[in-house]
Amino acid sequence: MGHELEQIIEACDAAIKNEDFDTLMSYYTEDAVLVVRPGTVARGKAEIEEAFIRIAKYFDNSIVPAQGKMEILEAGDTALVISQTLLESTVENPDVPMERKATYIFKKDASGKWLCAIDNSYGTDLI
Repeated sequence: MGHELEQIIEACDAAIKNEDFDTLMSYYTEDAVLVVRPGTVARGKAEIEEAFIRIAKYFDNSIVPAQGKMEILEAGDTALVISQTLLESTVENPDVPMERKATYIFKKDASGKWLCAIDNSYGTDLI
């Protein structure tokens, strides 16, 4: 079995696909940041949940995220995840890339649970 973070990201992908936003938000820190698209950021769980609802609607409620190759660099209570992120949808020719090199930052909370603090599915494409 892989790293615990691989399992968490897989659970998040399933929650996105199933539009189970309550479960999805349980994997984020209170002050998390989500890169919605270059130049657009959602801050905090309420904004992030709203963003995921809008993303689902944009993709006609058909988005299916998955991860390809993944690297996890862990230092104490912080981890950097670099992942090939693959998106599928019934929407033809979306104006966003469907394959990305994502970067995620996770932090352990006081109980030792990994939570996503920064969710950047665009990775270094931001620069």
